[in-house]
Amino acid sequence: MKQFSLSSRSKMFGFVLLGAMHLGAAAFAQAAPTNEDLRALRFYTENKDTAAVDAEVRRLKQEFPGWQPPTDLGNLAPSQPTTEVADIYARLARGDIEGVRRVMQATKARYPAWVPPADLTRQFDLVEAQDSFDRAVNARNTEEALRIGKRVPALFRCDRINNAWNLAALQTASGNPSRALAAYNQTVRTCTTIPDIIATIEKAETVTTDVQLTGLVDVAKQRFPAHAATFNALNQRLLAGRGAVSTAAPVAAAAPVAAPAVVAPAKAPTQPAAKAPTRTVVVAPPQPQQQPVILQSAGSNSPLSSLPRTGDSRLNQARAAKDSNRFDDCLALSARPGSMDLAYERAWCAYNLDRSLEAIAFFSAASQAGLGATVSRDARFGLVLSMLKRNMTESAADIASRTDLTDKQRYEVEVIILDQRGIIAYNSKQYAAAIEYFNALEQRQGSLRRDLALLRGYAYLNMGDRARAREQFQVLHNALATKETAAALDAAY
Repeated sequence: MKQFSLSSRSKMFGFVLLGAMHLGAAAFAQAAPTNEDLRALRFYTENKDTAAVDAEVRRLKQEFPGWQPPTDLGNLAPSQPTTEVADIYARLARGDIEGVRRVMQATKARYPAWVPPADLTRQFDLVEAQDSFDRAVNARNTEEALRIGKRVPALFRCDRINNAWNLAALQTASGNPSRALAAYNQTVRTCTTIPDIIATIEKAETVTTDVQLTGLVDVAKQRFPAHAATFNALNQRLLAGRGAVSTAAPVAAAAPVAAPAVVAPAKAPTQPAAKAPTRTVVVAPPQPQQQPVILQSAGSNSPLSSLPRTGDSRLNQARAAKDSNRFDDCLALSARPGSMDLAYERAWCAYNLDRSLEAIAFFSAASQAGLGATVSRDARFGLVLSMLKRNMTESAADIASRTDLTDKQRYEVEVIILDQRGIIAYNSKQYAAAIEYFNALEQRQGSLRRDLALLRGYAYLNMGDRARAREQFQVLHNALATKETAAALDAAY
């Protein structure tokens, strides 16, 4: 074999390096601007701004020396859509089906070679099927809802659990409880979010015998043995409501897990509750066996229990201060309240000044003071929000599940609970559960807060699913590149 001297090797390396540099320079010189690079030139051309067109052409030729603009600058129009696709996805997220059809038709007409991405087509088909299914449910057309479900099975995925519940309710109303029970049973056997399973069993209670109900609970316990205490408590509660006794052994200190309830819209409150401020919730890991807060009874020894319902002359002033967001004045005007209606106003002011422990005490008392159904409901809503400020997630969820909140109130509560449960699950290294909660939150809101989306990506990464993690991180990085998203992408690779 021929041996190279040090000098000959150095010369050879130099030739190779020079060759590589020459090729690289040639490649650079031949580089052409992308559709994005040409956006400004297209804009100036369409607006017939000759001076701007000439300046932009000079700039592009300097940046891309090998590029020559076409004789007819009208040919610069992209062959594939850009912002139109983003518009279609945005309309899909809003459920604007007609708008999606209109934009897609216009896009295909403008870009004949364009083929919608498979993901876009799949999402559109699903949204369209959901719209048809909802119309069938609203029309109480069980057979049509079934036909749509058979055609698009994705409608009954666990992230669309309301569809299974609505279909089961239709089947029950149409005199077919066995079909409804089959739908509930399928949900319990396939879904993985504990609150959803609890809610499903609660709904199935209306179409089951005692034996069937206990059998459904047993399925849940076999799938999730760590939550056996919760399911035993659920079974005991449901059977007790029928006057029956569960054969399951009693469980001490079982922490109930509340399920998001679906209730009929309530009347608008005559006295609106103070709106909770927008905030980022940071949740510490929960303490073991967190117990639900028990509302004080009217006969307790609490000093608040002896207050009359009305009679404190400061009520109107304190309420006016609260309604105009002068919460410090409100607290001064409601010090040592002499009536429960004033204590209720003070509770909202304490809540908005982050005095959540005080708010919990006043809301708890006001909810049982006989101030009327609306105030009682709103007081329990305030109690739940105050507990969530203290990161008492499961206790708050328990009370929310037993309160007939308005749709708007329930939405606000469920969003915070899903947010906190997702973070708690992540901090507890229950990454699959964290992803389920974040997915449910995204489904509920239509979007996911950026920090939670980043956390979801890390949950995938911690589960070993690098592809899904990279996908999550890349979407965030494309939307807004930061040190955090760059570091996340590095970790995913």
